[in-house]
Amino acid sequence: MNNFEEKITVLYEDKPCYDILYRNDFNDLQNILEELKCQDRKVCIVTDSNVGKEYAERVKNEICKYVKEVFVFTFPFGEVNKNLDTVHNLYEFLIQKAFDRNDILLALGGGVVGDLTGFAASTYLRGIRFIQIPTTLLSMVDSSIGGKTGVDFHSYKNMVGAFYMPKCVYMNLDTLHTLNETEYFSGMGEIIKHGLIKDANYYKWLKDNVEGIENKEYDILRSMIKRSCEIKKEVVEKDPKEQGGRALLNFGHTIGHAVEKLMGLSLLHGECVGIGMVAAAYISMKRSLITKEEFLDIIDTIKSFHLPVSIPYLDPEEVLDVVTRDKKMDAGKIKFILLRKIGEAYIDTTVSKQEMIDAVNYLMSNQ
Repeated sequence: MNNFEEKITVLYEDKPCYDILYRNDFNDLQNILEELKCQDRKVCIVTDSNVGKEYAERVKNEICKYVKEVFVFTFPFGEVNKNLDTVHNLYEFLIQKAFDRNDILLALGGGVVGDLTGFAASTYLRGIRFIQIPTTLLSMVDSSIGGKTGVDFHSYKNMVGAFYMPKCVYMNLDTLHTLNETEYFSGMGEIIKHGLIKDANYYKWLKDNVEGIENKEYDILRSMIKRSCEIKKEVVEKDPKEQGGRALLNFGHTIGHAVEKLMGLSLLHGECVGIGMVAAAYISMKRSLITKEEFLDIIDTIKSFHLPVSIPYLDPEEVLDVVTRDKKMDAGKIKFILLRKIGEAYIDTTVSKQEMIDAVNYLMSNQ
């Protein structure tokens, strides 16, 4: 297939901030660096041990003749390494290589790499430029967009972070073909979420194109990723620092994050979002906001993309304890995202302890 040129421009405070670019290789990266006037600058490719062995040298060779120097910083793969210790090591690496504020970092990898690199970029010398190069479906449609950066603190997910915008989001969709099935379908958790909270027609389109998505048909992938990015862009532009409506993107995350923590990160983030969406949809159904048929359809849709819809035994009280320690709490109130209908979500601060316990019990019974 010929290279295609598409982009979405994300606004910040009503002004163009960065572009999301869709490509099927890395050939255009040097042009992006030229536009950012990096010809005499140092570049650090930040990646993990899995992605690095697949793509780091390829990216380095692609850009090395257009910039002053290229370095690669690699840290061990996995959410367990998304912490301040890894950031410390990256700071030390950048200092040793004499990176200054006008140099640039490239976040080459999934959400862990993007979040950690963005946070390091926001704090190193009080701010250094960075580019997101997401290589997973999850990071393409979610974490690379919107300027949220951060790391986990002990077992609390993304507890330390900053809002810091990239200079560009560069997506090489060809990287999706190296993902295993579990990693690939993890991204569908966030994608289904986008349809449920903002676009009923998109949600239906996903159901109609299960086979093409499963087979990674290029045109379908491109359309799907582009629409999900458009939805996230629309939400974050209106509320870039999550003071209000951006919280809609947390649909499925309240209980999902608690499950993720209590299961010791044995499930991927998108899998936990799928589980959390079942819980949130269950509460929405019990409140008669959506019908039982719509609720069961949501479960079937999540299952059709090979995502879990139930959990083994977890103490509901423990789940609630984790929920109340989440960073999304507001003055002691849980900002729960429910569905008013398919394609329309809203923020609700009245979800009771008993409603959440009932939802967790449903997850354990829904085997």
